[in-house]
Amino acid sequence: MAGRLVHFEVQAEDPDRAAAFYGAVFGWNFADSGMPGMDYRMTQTSENQGGGLYKSDDRSGHLIVYFDTDDIDGSIEKVRDNGGEADDKQPIPGVGWFASAKDSEGNAFSLFQSDETAAPPS
Repeated sequence: MAGRLVHFEVQAEDPDRAAAFYGAVFGWNFADSGMPGMDYRMTQTSENQGGGLYKSDDRSGHLIVYFDTDDIDGSIEKVRDNGGEADDKQPIPGVGWFASAKDSEGNAFSLFQSDETAAPPS
């Protein structure tokens, strides 16, 4: 379903501390994502929703939320046509595509389209 919240990300100064916090508050368990060269931990919060946690020195102070779309190119165009901002899509190899965006009020969010054929940029 388009527009469904499918993923969120927690940027952390201390990933171990953040994982312990969310584990204690919500019972979430984080596991390594297996992405080479990156400490990116994932949790599953429901059948069709989950999140990631990673170390970042450039934290916004807010979670990053990803909304599902069946047509990321079309959604990027709609965001831009309706007074928002959207970056070009970027691949998540073997997973899909994402694009950072802002709504007409300046609220940040991201778009996500599942596509296992997404390849790294050449």
